[in-house]
Amino acid sequence: MEALEQLRRPSKSDQKTAMESYPALVSVIGQINTDEAEIEIEETKDKIKIPLSALRLLGDVLKAMSQGKPISIVPVATEVTTQKAAEILGCSRPHLVKLLEEGKIAFTKVGKHRRIRFEDVISYKRKLKETQKQHIIDIMNFDEENGLYDS
Repeated sequence: MEALEQLRRPSKSDQKTAMESYPALVSVIGQINTDEAEIEIEETKDKIKIPLSALRLLGDVLKAMSQGKPISIVPVATEVTTQKAAEILGCSRPHLVKLLEEGKIAFTKVGKHRRIRFEDVISYKRKLKETQKQHIIDIMNFDEENGLYDS
């Protein structure tokens, strides 16, 4: 859960380093034909075995960092509080509780406290974005049909 608490944008220096490293890593990953690779830390000469899937994830992290996007890695089964879920969705906690009670987002109760799976919060957020996008398209089409919008 600490990853959620420490969500920050990468520094300009980190962004530059990621931008330089990402293409090289992607190239190397393309040449690996086993499920695990061995990497060497140049400064210490330590060699580390790492799953190829972890290297691919590192590539995704570097790509996002190079674009200046904040990064957070959260285990899939992580549960969040109603307050944290509300922050992720950008709404108030009472509004989130209303969504839970309406069955729009699944949750479990631990004593008196509600817990929501992180992936369910993100899934709801994606659906919300898709709905918003469709509404904008519908409004634009309506305006176009009525001659109010030039494409």
